[in-house]
Amino acid sequence: MAYFVGIDLGGTNIKAGVVSDEGKLLNRVSIKTNAERSMEEIITDMGKLAKQAIEDAGISESDVSAIGIGSPGTPDNKAGTLVYAKNLPFENAPMRKIIRSVIDLPVYIDNDANCAAMAESVSGAAKDAADSVAITIGTGIGCGVIINNTIFSGFNQAGSEFGHTVLVTGGQQCSCGRKGCFEAYCSASALARMTGEAAEANPTSKLNDVIAANDGKLNAKIAFEAMRMGDEVASAVVDTYIEYLSDGLANVINAFMPEILVIGGGVCNEGDPLLLPLREKTMNKPFFGPGVKKTEIRLAEMGNDAGIVGAAMMGKSCLDKNLQG
Repeated sequence: MAYFVGIDLGGTNIKAGVVSDEGKLLNRVSIKTNAERSMEEIITDMGKLAKQAIEDAGISESDVSAIGIGSPGTPDNKAGTLVYAKNLPFENAPMRKIIRSVIDLPVYIDNDANCAAMAESVSGAAKDAADSVAITIGTGIGCGVIINNTIFSGFNQAGSEFGHTVLVTGGQQCSCGRKGCFEAYCSASALARMTGEAAEANPTSKLNDVIAANDGKLNAKIAFEAMRMGDEVASAVVDTYIEYLSDGLANVINAFMPEILVIGGGVCNEGDPLLLPLREKTMNKPFFGPGVKKTEIRLAEMGNDAGIVGAAMMGKSCLDKNLQG
């Protein structure tokens, strides 16, 4: 059996694990990123963590076919570099070169959202579909597109940035510089902002009680919690959020018509109070036409393992295509 190492590079932690060629995760290891360090130090540690993962899995480096890396930002897999990552000190970072100086195996790089989509495609909610899209709702909006079991990322590996398509012309400022983006209305950060605005405008709302119980800190859970307490203002916040989210998801469906649309991230932990109205609102919006098969919306299944498994399976896919690593 062939094995692959997946590395999930984040701003806080670097995680790695060994994955079988069928997408089964054997183990996990992690270290702090300490993102204030130089890119050379961080990338060297990624190589060392790959070696540790292999050792802890009880196999040898000769059993491993390739290393896959899922990273925030825009990679250049052909050159083996990370061109840019907003929250890490990387600019044209020579990932492949540095990691191969630590552990001499083929190294492939892709965006972390693409890797999460690959994980769901191989081992998760979309494993029975050749064409799928995975949307991750977090601080921002991540999007990964799988077409015929292969990651689609455009000619420059910067594609699938659906978080930065506009929902509301001239709307809320987005971190990308535009206004009214999907991310500015549907990320967990956006829901927290909407919650705070509603609480301030409605002093008697239970939103304020929940915020106070959370030491004054806003998050994406508060509106749902207050809604469950029967608060009408909170219910209106949730309804508005779901309406925006359904618009964004309908746009994704119209663009790609995936067999499965997977949604994940902390907001999705709300389960049916989110998912049931979201499905109903979303599926009334795409242009399917009479008799056309419809996309199915599912919750993500891979959780915190998505980055590792997806990176490893991306590495396998690149190796299968005989791409230089």
